[in-house]
Amino acid sequence: MEAGEEPLLLAELKPGRPHQFDWKSSCETWSVAFSPDGSWFAWSQGHCIVKLIPWPLEEQFIPKGFEAKSRSSKNDTKGRGSPKEKTLDCGQIVWGLAFSPWPSPPSRKLWARHHPPGPDASCLILATGLNDGQIKIWEVQTGLLLLNLSGHQDVVRDLSFTPSGSLILVSASRDKTLRIWDLNKHGKQIQVLSGHLQWVYCCSISPDCSMLCSAAGEKSVFLWSMRSYTLIRKLEGHQSSVVSCDFSPDSALLVTASYDTNVIMWDPYTGERLRSLHHAQLEPPMDDSDVHISSLRSVCFSPEGLYLATVADDRLLRIWALELKTPIAFAPMTNGLCCTFFPHGGVIATGTRDGHVQFWTAPRVLSSLKHLCRKALRSFLTTYQVLALPIPKKMKEFLTYRTL
Repeated sequence: MEAGEEPLLLAELKPGRPHQFDWKSSCETWSVAFSPDGSWFAWSQGHCIVKLIPWPLEEQFIPKGFEAKSRSSKNDTKGRGSPKEKTLDCGQIVWGLAFSPWPSPPSRKLWARHHPPGPDASCLILATGLNDGQIKIWEVQTGLLLLNLSGHQDVVRDLSFTPSGSLILVSASRDKTLRIWDLNKHGKQIQVLSGHLQWVYCCSISPDCSMLCSAAGEKSVFLWSMRSYTLIRKLEGHQSSVVSCDFSPDSALLVTASYDTNVIMWDPYTGERLRSLHHAQLEPPMDDSDVHISSLRSVCFSPEGLYLATVADDRLLRIWALELKTPIAFAPMTNGLCCTFFPHGGVIATGTRDGHVQFWTAPRVLSSLKHLCRKALRSFLTTYQVLALPIPKKMKEFLTYRTL
């Protein structure tokens, strides 16, 4: 879609019928994820099942005239034929999903049991967070279970790998803790982060691997150091539970979404609140319904950092341009729970309470040279380092996103 056009529904995947009398399962799609190279899509379709689907989708799912570009969709076949869809039976309701960066560095300790040693050993893995507090680690290419991580005492709600490829995994749980795991050391638990008073809903690691953000159904958001695993600061500003968070691709911005119907854009380095995006209802309610009808469920940045997507309980997927205070596009979406962008742009995947996944067109734009320069600089300069540069004030304001 061009900027300003309404998102089009490209495809919808629906789970098969649930197992009869399987009272332990539920059908919600709490999490969806693309692999960082764009060659796989993971879908927690409910009923304890995760589907691993090669991307782009097969032709029967996609309307004519649309081609989902994936630069490396065939990179992982290595002469063994096209990758096949896989079904992972996790044995428990699946809440969180996360792919490792691709390709991950060779790790003989993690999968030596399944792979003969070889100079090109590399492995794309998927972590799944389960209802019983377990985290299961799977090899994507084969569907083999590699590790089972134990430590959490309640639902593992979200998972995040460090983008650097170090195979450090962060998990967020209803037991009110975050835990840090090193998959290169047999999944050793290396840290427990405590301090939240409510269930931890979401965790996000900054692309420069310096910070971790966690949202725990409280009005404040916690920012942690990924170097020392200590609390840097709390971000105060929301009026209700914060349930989702995401860093911009250059690590210069953090967005948080709350049941208070607002997204707040922060400077994570200074803790400043840069902007609020309010989710106003398009139409007044027909009756005296719950005031939280616009409660937010999920927020995410687009891969080039110029757009946001949000999913709210008012049955809308919204797309926002970074510099505007109102959405540029809406799509009707019932019972939405989560959203994520395709890593090469152009597509948004959303998951619903009914166990469905929907794929929508997302804005395709060429980033301006100004934005590309800002993104390149902010990928390695903190806000304080930018402010110390001997450059004009207006340039500093642009580089620190103070012109929003």
